[in-house]
Amino acid sequence: MKPEQLGTLPAKPGVYLLKDKTGKVIYVGKAASLNNRVRSYFGTPSNLPPKTQQLVSRIQDFEFVVTNSEQEALILECDMIKRYTPRYNASLKDSKTFPYLKIDIKEDWPRVCITRRVQKDKARYFGPFADAGSVRKTLRLIKKIFPYRSCSKRIDGNDKRPCLDYYIHQCLGPCVGAVEKQEYRDVINEVILFLQGKQELILRELNTKMKAAAQQLQFERAALLRDQIEAIEAVIEGQRIAMKLKGDKDVISLAQDGVQACVELSSIRNSKLAGHGHFIMEGIQGESAPQVMTSFVKQYYASASYIPPLILLQHPVDEPQMLSEWLGRQRGGKVNLQVPQRGAKKKLVDTAAENAAQGLQLAQFREMRANVVDSGLQELKDRLHLPELPERIECYDVSNIQGAFAVSSMVVLEKGRPKPAHYRRFRIKTVAGADDYAMIQETLRRRFKRGLTGEDAWGIPPDLVLIDGGRGQLNAGLEVRQELGLDSVPMASLAKENEEVFIPDDAKPVRMAKDSPALHVLQRARDEAHRFAITYHKKLRHREAMSSALDDVPGIGPRRKKALLRKFGSIEAIRRASLEELGRTEGLNLAVAQKVKQSLEDSSTS
Repeated sequence: MKPEQLGTLPAKPGVYLLKDKTGKVIYVGKAASLNNRVRSYFGTPSNLPPKTQQLVSRIQDFEFVVTNSEQEALILECDMIKRYTPRYNASLKDSKTFPYLKIDIKEDWPRVCITRRVQKDKARYFGPFADAGSVRKTLRLIKKIFPYRSCSKRIDGNDKRPCLDYYIHQCLGPCVGAVEKQEYRDVINEVILFLQGKQELILRELNTKMKAAAQQLQFERAALLRDQIEAIEAVIEGQRIAMKLKGDKDVISLAQDGVQACVELSSIRNSKLAGHGHFIMEGIQGESAPQVMTSFVKQYYASASYIPPLILLQHPVDEPQMLSEWLGRQRGGKVNLQVPQRGAKKKLVDTAAENAAQGLQLAQFREMRANVVDSGLQELKDRLHLPELPERIECYDVSNIQGAFAVSSMVVLEKGRPKPAHYRRFRIKTVAGADDYAMIQETLRRRFKRGLTGEDAWGIPPDLVLIDGGRGQLNAGLEVRQELGLDSVPMASLAKENEEVFIPDDAKPVRMAKDSPALHVLQRARDEAHRFAITYHKKLRHREAMSSALDDVPGIGPRRKKALLRKFGSIEAIRRASLEELGRTEGLNLAVAQKVKQSLEDSSTS
């Protein structure tokens, strides 16, 4: 970089972007004075921290953007870090795609759904959540409590029948016109209050509704409201924390090693723990805890859907006054940043710090496990003489009892991790009796004939096909491979008895040490395929057992049998149902219901 470039820097607030020789942005920073801040990088190198020295050695060019104030520079800095993800900035891992819960209140029949984009569309957003797992857990919880619709169908109230959610009281059935818009809107408003942490207000409203329903002799509705109240009370009890602090607040602590930090954020609403999560910060080499804390606060609250009036911090942040003013503008009210030294607030921060330390250990373990998987895949490539690293492994297993209910499974591991969306299961169609070899062959033919069409997951070629079994199962698979002209697809089998691996063109099995990462990858694939096949096999047997109990009932054909099982879920539930409940089943009348009840009672006593 030419020294005269520094002369172009103004003594005004703004954002600067430092670039390497390829023109890539490697650092983004803000400054009250661009001239003073950027020049500070090019003073005496020994006065700079090691990370900054490394950064300066790679700077070949820079750009800058002048802003009207330092707060504007702060906002622009956050946007630029998200856009460029510079190598030398401490940054939230995957911060571009943090999930939110969204409720589009402009819709006639709003849903609660997961999104990764916050738009200015007047919808209500809650988050961001630490990861997809935490947002799905929250979604499952509120779905159990509040009967809103989760389908994406067009609602006109003219559907012939509702879905299962309606029968188990987890949807009010707007698709069949079973609820008025205002009553459904009340449920959505309750969901919003719940996500805001205002459960006590919901409880008061539900108690009022329950008493009114009981007075009007609507006992079924009163019972549903009672169950809803009990579910919310259980949530509140699990959220309570031992403190007397009033109001909303966030608590932020962190733990760090040489390359990453785990930040724990706990959200407290109305003196209850409303949510918490671990956030990973990367690129923190050589940075102090206050610097990491500052980076997190800026990046997290730049896109947060709600900012509380009080934020408790384990470490002080840089420029706290400016950050507080910026957060206040984001919130539309005063925001206080505190680093408590004693009392209840300090206990909250310490608890968050313990959780952060545990989160960092978990992140380190996951990273170590990922390294083990990588070494296992490399070992598989070498020991099995594979042309490529087996990043996609497909494993096959069959399950049957003397040929009955014969099924097979295909599971997929991508980079050593299960890929459930690509799992497939097969009902064996062409094999009579317990012929595992023929079942494997039918499965592979069906899989690879589908694969030739290039449709979705079927069209992705595996780097390794693994068959559960020994030499015989492998030879069966190789016959199909030759038959279909797929000699380029690597195959192997894993025999459980001695954990021996069989490969083509090698008479002796490949034996791996018990602690071999490669063997662990194969075992994981084999065990997952076995589990998936057994689960399907049990499901078919259970379905057959349920259906057979109705086969001998006079007047019960396939349609009525399906209607009964769909409504009651099991033979035992049908047996316990009253005559009136059976008679209200679609397609049945009291006469047929009497035959069903009598037949099932006779079979239970015989």
